[in-house]
Amino acid sequence: MREFSFEEVEAATGGFAAKNLVGKGSHGNVYVARLVCGGDGGGGRVRKKKVVVVAVKRASHALGEAKLANEIAVLAAAGEVAGVVNLVGVAAGRREGERMLVMEYMADGSLHDLLHRPTTARQPPPPWPRRVEIALDVAEAVRALHGGEPRVIHRDVKSANILLGRDGRARLADFSLAVKVPAAPGGGGATAAAAGPAPAGTIGYLDPCYTEPGRLGPESDVFSFGVVLLELVSGRKVMDVSASPSSIVAWAVPLVAAGMAREVLDGRLPAPRRAREERAVARVLAVAARCVSEAVERRPAMSDVVAELHAALESAGWPRRPRRRGDAHGLAGTLYRRVVSWGASRLHVRRRRVRTSKIECTEHSGSEGSGAQAQPNYPGSNSRLSNSNKNIFDIN
Repeated sequence: MREFSFEEVEAATGGFAAKNLVGKGSHGNVYVARLVCGGDGGGGRVRKKKVVVVAVKRASHALGEAKLANEIAVLAAAGEVAGVVNLVGVAAGRREGERMLVMEYMADGSLHDLLHRPTTARQPPPPWPRRVEIALDVAEAVRALHGGEPRVIHRDVKSANILLGRDGRARLADFSLAVKVPAAPGGGGATAAAAGPAPAGTIGYLDPCYTEPGRLGPESDVFSFGVVLLELVSGRKVMDVSASPSSIVAWAVPLVAAGMAREVLDGRLPAPRRAREERAVARVLAVAARCVSEAVERRPAMSDVVAELHAALESAGWPRRPRRRGDAHGLAGTLYRRVVSWGASRLHVRRRRVRTSKIECTEHSGSEGSGAQAQPNYPGSNSRLSNSNKNIFDIN
């Protein structure tokens, strides 16, 4: 984690100019910045300088500074997690003790913007494969946070905190409410400690069972993620005061339970064309309904959610685009890229004809207009639909 000076960040944001303001919340502002990185690499090495586009998060008041300090602490403890917005570094503020967060810049905005912006010919609503892919990206990120050491509970999983990169992949952001918790004795969900932060989150996404500090656990994030799934499938806002009921959960779950799941689908899109695609969307809805169950014990673990969403994507025959190369970090990522590069060069010099479709898909499918990517096998995934979601659309 690199440390930047206030002067560096101030210059990179144009003096925190309004034209560089890309986000504004109750606790602070987010600016796009162009930082010069490189130079002295240590040990006498000189790295080539380059300009890197980043996002700078700056608190606007004392409470915001406390939230930002918590976010930095949680991200630093969690380390690099696939599907989480990358922490580039921190910067000193103008005031004593003030810190700013420097993170990966996500140029394509948030999932909330993608789902709820006005629909035009140039900006159509996202298609079904894209929605399921985004859901899987976020599910994998939350699963990694819950399974890490320390265990991290995000507490504010929502569409506005899911950002989209130029590679089309989704990343979870905003850890200002996140907490590190020990696992409950016996490997249970909620932490056994009564002391802890007061319940917090966003209305509409907040787990109704999370009413006191001792009830905090992974299942709270599972509920919030289930709300995001309903939002993805329906395109409806989570809280819509002009509708009755206003809550997306209170509206969607009874329809699914009554066998009227088609009423939940986003009407701006044509219904899935093939039976297997319709079954895949039905599978996503079934997972969502389990995630938002009023009974905490009925909610699935995020590992089960990931397996179901991956099976849905695969069973529909929808490809999944690879992450941008720059998102593979550390020594492992460097070694992987070098091995792939070496393998590609060996393939080009071989004279005899070989079948290379899978290698080409994996290596080159990040380019625009690329074909399908070979799908990995996830342990525990099952391509057969369970009884709970097989007939959700009454498909024979």
